[in-house]
Amino acid sequence: MYEIQTNAKGSRQMFVTDENLKTIEKYGLFQQLVDSSGIIDEMVLEKLRLNVRALIEAEPDKADLVDLCQGVLFHDNMKAFGLNQLVKLYVNWQETHQEIEQANVLAE
Repeated sequence: MYEIQTNAKGSRQMFVTDENLKTIEKYGLFQQLVDSSGIIDEMVLEKLRLNVRALIEAEPDKADLVDLCQGVLFHDNMKAFGLNQLVKLYVNWQETHQEIEQANVLAE
């Protein structure tokens, strides 16, 4: 489990699980989310939420997406700052995750 800050002051936090990060990876939720400016603002957060809603409406039995929504994306503390921290965590997790997988393959 990981903890991210959701505001600049550091007075609000949120917990993110490996399963949440795997769901983001599985559905490619961060691919082409941010435009060329690289700025994550409330519009980007709303775009992500709309994309996830559409995925859930298409197939309502996706429990992993529902969990991601309830625990992270629609959490009361989730704002643009928190999404920026989540993206940074995801990038770091993905790099670490790939290194661990490569080490496991080499060990076999």
